[in-house]
Amino acid sequence: MVVPPSSGGNSTSTVAATTTATAANPPPAAASFQVNLTGEATKNGRFPTYAAHIPLSARRAPPLDMSTVEQRGHPMAVRETNKRIRPHGLQDAPTFRPTEDEFRDPMDYIKKIAPEGRKYGICKIIPPQGWTPGFAVDTEKFHFRTRRQELNSVEGGTRTNLNYLDQLSKFHKQHGMNLNRFPSVDKKPLDLYKLKKAVETRGGFEKVCKLKKWAEIGRDLGYSGKIMSSLSTSLKNSYQKWLHPYEEYLRVAKPGVQQQLEFEYGGPFTPPAAHSPMKRSQSHQTTPLAPHEDSPAIRASAALNTSLQQTEDGIERLPQQEAQQVQRTPSSSGFTAVNTGGFTPVNLTPASFQAVNTPNPLPNREKTNSISTKTSQQAVEGPNPKRPEAHNPGLNRVPIANGQLGNPLKRAISHDSLNGISGKESEEGLDENGRRSKRAKKAPTVVGSHMSMLRPTPPRAPAQRYNIKGKVGEVCDTCGKSDDKLAIFVCDGCENSYHWYCLDPAVEIPANHDWHCPRCLVGTGEFGFEEGGIYSLKQFQEKARFFKESYFGPRMQFDPVMDSKRPVTEDDVEREFWRLVESITETVEVEYGADIHSTTHGSGFPTVEKNPLNPYATDPWNLNVLPLHPESLFRHIKSDVSGMTVPWLYVGMCFSTFCWHNEDHYSYSANYQHFGSTKTWYGIPGSDAQRFEEIMREAVPELFASQPDLLFQLVTLLPPDQIKKAGVNVYALDQRAGQFVITFPQAYHAGFNHGFNFNEAVNFAPHDWELFGEAGVERLQAFRKQPCFSHDEMLMTAANRDTTIKTAKWLAPALQRIWKREMKQRTELLKRHKEYVDHHCKIDEPEVESNFECALGFEFDEKDVAENDYQCTYCKAYSYLSRFRCNTTSKVMCLLHAGHYDCCDAADDHRLTSSSHALIYRYSDTALEAITQKVTDRSKMPEAWQEKLDKMLDDEPKPSLKVLRSLVSEGERIPYDLPGLSDLKEFVSKCNAWVDEATNYITRKQQNRRKNDRVWRKSTSAKAAEQEERDKELRKIENIHKLLAAAEDISFDCPEINILTERSDAIAEFQRKAAAALQSPGLRSTQEFEDLAELGRGFNVDVPEVERLDQIVQQMKWNDKARELRGQFQTLEDVAELISRAGEIGIPEHSELLLYYKDQQAQGDLWEAKAKELISVESVHYQQLEALSTQAGSLPVSRQTLAAIDAILAKQREAHRQIQELFDKSRLPDFRSRPRYKVVREVLDGLSELNSKPSGTIDVEKEIKRHEDWMRRGKKLFGKANAPLHILQSHMNYVAEHNRFCFDLQDKPRMPVEPASREHTPVDSQEIEPAREVFCMCRQPEAGLMIECELCHEWYHGKCLKIARGKVKEDDKYTCPICDWRVKIPRDAARPKLEDLQEWQSEMPVLPFQPEEEDVLENIINTAQAFRDFMQPYTNPMMVTAEEITTQRFYLRKIEGAEILLSHETNFFRQELHKWVPVAPMPPPVLDASLSTRKPRPTKQQKEMSRLGITNPEDLPQHLRTKTHSFTKQRKSSDATAGKGHHPLQPAPRRARGRSDTPGSASTSSGHAHAHRLPPTISSAHPEPSYTPYYASHNNGHHPGSPAFASGPYYQSHSSHSSRLDSPGFPPRSPIGRSAPSLDPSLFSPSNSQFPASLSGGPNPGQNHMLSPQQNPFSTGSHSARDIDHVFAEFTTDPTDDLGPRNEVAEALEDSRRDEEYPDFVPE
Repeated sequence: MVVPPSSGGNSTSTVAATTTATAANPPPAAASFQVNLTGEATKNGRFPTYAAHIPLSARRAPPLDMSTVEQRGHPMAVRETNKRIRPHGLQDAPTFRPTEDEFRDPMDYIKKIAPEGRKYGICKIIPPQGWTPGFAVDTEKFHFRTRRQELNSVEGGTRTNLNYLDQLSKFHKQHGMNLNRFPSVDKKPLDLYKLKKAVETRGGFEKVCKLKKWAEIGRDLGYSGKIMSSLSTSLKNSYQKWLHPYEEYLRVAKPGVQQQLEFEYGGPFTPPAAHSPMKRSQSHQTTPLAPHEDSPAIRASAALNTSLQQTEDGIERLPQQEAQQVQRTPSSSGFTAVNTGGFTPVNLTPASFQAVNTPNPLPNREKTNSISTKTSQQAVEGPNPKRPEAHNPGLNRVPIANGQLGNPLKRAISHDSLNGISGKESEEGLDENGRRSKRAKKAPTVVGSHMSMLRPTPPRAPAQRYNIKGKVGEVCDTCGKSDDKLAIFVCDGCENSYHWYCLDPAVEIPANHDWHCPRCLVGTGEFGFEEGGIYSLKQFQEKARFFKESYFGPRMQFDPVMDSKRPVTEDDVEREFWRLVESITETVEVEYGADIHSTTHGSGFPTVEKNPLNPYATDPWNLNVLPLHPESLFRHIKSDVSGMTVPWLYVGMCFSTFCWHNEDHYSYSANYQHFGSTKTWYGIPGSDAQRFEEIMREAVPELFASQPDLLFQLVTLLPPDQIKKAGVNVYALDQRAGQFVITFPQAYHAGFNHGFNFNEAVNFAPHDWELFGEAGVERLQAFRKQPCFSHDEMLMTAANRDTTIKTAKWLAPALQRIWKREMKQRTELLKRHKEYVDHHCKIDEPEVESNFECALGFEFDEKDVAENDYQCTYCKAYSYLSRFRCNTTSKVMCLLHAGHYDCCDAADDHRLTSSSHALIYRYSDTALEAITQKVTDRSKMPEAWQEKLDKMLDDEPKPSLKVLRSLVSEGERIPYDLPGLSDLKEFVSKCNAWVDEATNYITRKQQNRRKNDRVWRKSTSAKAAEQEERDKELRKIENIHKLLAAAEDISFDCPEINILTERSDAIAEFQRKAAAALQSPGLRSTQEFEDLAELGRGFNVDVPEVERLDQIVQQMKWNDKARELRGQFQTLEDVAELISRAGEIGIPEHSELLLYYKDQQAQGDLWEAKAKELISVESVHYQQLEALSTQAGSLPVSRQTLAAIDAILAKQREAHRQIQELFDKSRLPDFRSRPRYKVVREVLDGLSELNSKPSGTIDVEKEIKRHEDWMRRGKKLFGKANAPLHILQSHMNYVAEHNRFCFDLQDKPRMPVEPASREHTPVDSQEIEPAREVFCMCRQPEAGLMIECELCHEWYHGKCLKIARGKVKEDDKYTCPICDWRVKIPRDAARPKLEDLQEWQSEMPVLPFQPEEEDVLENIINTAQAFRDFMQPYTNPMMVTAEEITTQRFYLRKIEGAEILLSHETNFFRQELHKWVPVAPMPPPVLDASLSTRKPRPTKQQKEMSRLGITNPEDLPQHLRTKTHSFTKQRKSSDATAGKGHHPLQPAPRRARGRSDTPGSASTSSGHAHAHRLPPTISSAHPEPSYTPYYASHNNGHHPGSPAFASGPYYQSHSSHSSRLDSPGFPPRSPIGRSAPSLDPSLFSPSNSQFPASLSGGPNPGQNHMLSPQQNPFSTGSHSARDIDHVFAEFTTDPTDDLGPRNEVAEALEDSRRDEEYPDFVPE
């Protein structure tokens, strides 16, 4: 046996196979195999230990390793073997292997295999190989409670034997005799039960003695050899001593106990097989509430009390020595077998019970009567005043069902009870998810075994009556009082308590030995499985594995071939299982996790709720889906039924078993094994079910006598060989992982497991089940067992929901049966109702008036109520259609038991006539009949249709096609397979085909379609031509005659037949008229011929005369059209089409009209050729085109060619007009009236589409060139000489926008401020809107990298200085170009002087066109001039002082940031700053020009010289030399400085390591006190090379408008700088894209500068004041600042003059490639 620990199961186990024997005794009478699981694993932390109150859902355990279990396709899986020789010689049930197509629909496939499967009761289905649903249970959370099974206790015969010995031992112990051991006869233990059966079969004790059958009985019991004369005496004495007193007691007491049990149950357990429930109910109505004084129970009690007194006297006369022996080896309720150790206890745990024969000290009566022990029987109702009735406590109990009140007690224990579900849920029969369960919830445990009672007794009525909730032994179950506790003693079996004086007769002196009430001595036969431990799958797997290894390990023989013990086979397990089941002396206990609710613990299949995307969640073979299949009747059940429509789970181990049973309601069942070891099934077909039940009753009549519903309990096995010998077919199969087992209706099945496995099962109900379902409900009602659902409700729901004929076919007979049954029961009830008072009842005769008012309540109630409200209290059947209710007790009865059942204290006649009872109908008789008739009519629709068809065929020799079509349409609307419909459809289809063919010759639409088809077929392949030939065959006149003959052969009638006959006659008449017309065509008009031809075409057949008529009609129409068009204009295409049409219709060649049009066509072709020739030449001759256009009016010409000529002439005229208009406007004296340059340019660009230019174009082009020369001068001023012309305006817009900030008069001088990103956070939390500060020379807000000058502390944008963030270090210091004039200001373009712009603006009035740049130029000049005017007070040398240094720096910074050069102001401020705060050792030169600082690109010739390593251009090959005149012409407009001559380009020398890339950086000024090393963008040796010394070029002359000090000697002494200020020889380049070198420290003032701090004004060393953190560019929200950068990016390119735009990216790529190809290139 298996004893689970209190923690719910652990893995560490110990194995002990105990067999006790002595040399003096025979083999043991009992042995056991036990596995004790200790808590070692828990201590090691493998499995957690949970308290009992922790719900299973909250527990966690290690997951199950799926690789360790047998799965389908797994290497560990047992292969499907051929049929093996089974124990008992059983034949295998069939195994089916469906294909993937067959497996798609389970109902269709099961319907297919059902005829074969029903023969065996069970079958196996192996799914296709690709069907693998997987395992969806969470093995970490999955916990379940098991049931404990003793194998030899589930066998019916063995259990009967043990029960009898237990009761026999109690009887003798109560009478003072201890049956501690089997009596010994002939040195062998005597089996008392077999002796009892042997005597019983021979007629009883007296008959055996009379006939001297004892020797024969001895031989039957196995006492062979020489039969001594003492054998008969020994057997007779043993029977007379041990069995005869008990059998006599049973004869007297058993009827009373049986009556008591039936009374508690509410009536007889079940009627005899030959009687109906109604007859049984009729006989039961006389059952009294209390037994009479002469009842068998009273007589049995009296005999028992008399025997007690005799026993007490016998015990007192025992010798002293014998009394001591009894004290040494007593037993509480057992006997001592031949092995002195007694039977091995079925469990060894301290909390468990003792076996009936286990040695135990004799209990103390007083102690026993005062201590409460485990109870399995409940108290009875209060005492009855009559003492003869009061002594038997069981007679006054409230009648209830066979199980707990209101529970569906159907089988053994459901898993809900094992999980602690109790109280209200258990009473209502619902699980925790609100689903009904098909099993009982909980049953008490039977003393003496690991089983549970299947018929628990009612609650204690006396305790409830007196509101006493005392313990066992404190309240008398007879009188219900708790006083005089010392006089109360307890029955040692059922633990009921009694006052000794309440017994009848009273026991004056309490016995000193065990006492049992008659109920315990007779026995009730109740049996069930006891709860086991709680396990996870991992824990139970280890337990199952250890059990199997421990059990079979010592038993397996050694295999010398394998050098190990022989493996356990399936045959070994099966044979050992049945040996253990039939063994009376060897007890093995296992555990089985059965009836586990999938709603609580999770299904092994994926579900839509948890796995919505898994395709197997909706697979029809998924057991969660199968019960609700569209073909399953269970889908009409309104609520889920746990175990039937919701799967249950089963976790097995080796030898765990499920006993003989068939499914509830005789339904189908499907069982799927997810994984694990083999499960062996045994099946009995439903046809043998009745015979099987008879065999079971014959085999164990004692069990059926006390429990007629034994087969409902799933606790009894009978070996297959015993069943097979009785003539019942028994079959077997082995289920393995991934396989289904299907059980068929009414088929009994049982089985066991070979090891650890996991199965899932559910019920389903195809259409053929309904009849079995009704029989199953009747069987449940006969045994007073509660059904799982209402069969009638399911049928009525199907009738209301499903209106298909397929459903009506099976539903109609079922409804008719229940309608007849209901009508019969209603009629019989009303008959009994009227028997008491004859009257016209309002129930069945509501329209008849009666003088007698019927008091019986009657109502209609169609609303759904709780199931308990329409469940019969007596038979437990659901009374769905009608019910009888007692208003006093609210009990409900079915019509079968209405009035008979004691629902209240009223008499039967009062129940059926008083207002305290009511009859409730859900449907009236008429409504129920209407529903039944409606479904019946629907089911007969196919037959009605067939009858209509047969009648029509019989009555009409030629049936009407319309009627036939109507029948086909009606049949197609009937959703059912009609046998005659296919033949009818085929016949109608043949008729329709005839009608369709005839329609081609009747209607005109088809002919038009065929004409269109002919047009299409002309342009298709030869296949279309073949189709046309076939159509011609179909259009023959002979086909009409064939169709008429075919209609006669088919033999049907339709209007088309008459029409076609008329059409045949009309064709013959037409042929006669056509022949007459063709003989004299000149005598008739065109319309007459056309009408005649149209008539022939309307016949939809090819009549030969129609084609000839058509030809004549077409010729006549052509002549008419040709005459009409002769004087009209025709295109060349029209003439060609007219001539082509004449050839098609057969116009003769000598026709005058045809010859005329051919001449016209020839002249038109000549005109077309000449026109195309003139159009295609490069220089169009417009005069000839004018002539051709005039000539086209009298000839047929092509519209396209004529339109092309007219278009050319129109464009030429329009272009000439525009050119002339533009030229005339350009000569207007008013400048504002002249056209704008953009308009003129667009007109000239449009002339490119013309092959020749109109007159006057050259004059306009000259004027355009003169205007563009003015624009080129502007480009040159802005340093964009090589840029396209359209760049000028864009750049000027940029300049205007940039100057708007730099020349802003509102921007006043201020003290240096920190950028916003460097300011400290305000102390208060309020945000203060910062002032919009501008910085740098560009006068823009903070953006990006900011650099601070160490002298003036002004912040500059790194972008403006062309300094990258990565090249700046924290400790670097910087001097801005304002403080130190030597620092170069990066410029991407030249800055024109304001005077040059004004001069350039003065040329506009003489321009031929208005320039687009006029407005922006005026804006630039006005802004600059306004700023110059504003600056005049600041440029007066007489008013400047040292205190204005900050102001001068501020305005010089603005001037330098502008894109216009204010030379006077710039030079003035530079000189003044050097005068007051000198930084450079020498004064700044005079600035006369501001050019671009961008590095020029090398020319193609220089690239080639660098590639070839040549320094002299003359050494280049001839084809690579540059033409001098081409270069001069190209560069003429690109000079950077006016008046300078062009120097020939020379290759640059290789620069030395460490020299600057900037032109002019080869030498260093000697005047510098220290040399700053500057990056290429800033020159450190000379002033800015793009500056031109303003005053040096004039020597001592004074430039007009220059300041007075400009002529001083100081400026003249620095004229030597002018030699290095020429513009570079290459056009400026953008530095973007070049990899900038690291920032030279010479940009910043060194820490050891020789200038004092007072002059430099720098901050203290170590102060980090130079850089500003990265900010979002123009974070102040100035869109104009962002637009500047955007605009700036558009014109920072420098391509070749007027060759098209170039962007910065292209230049950057070119710079990069140039640096890679010519690393040593240095421009001149």
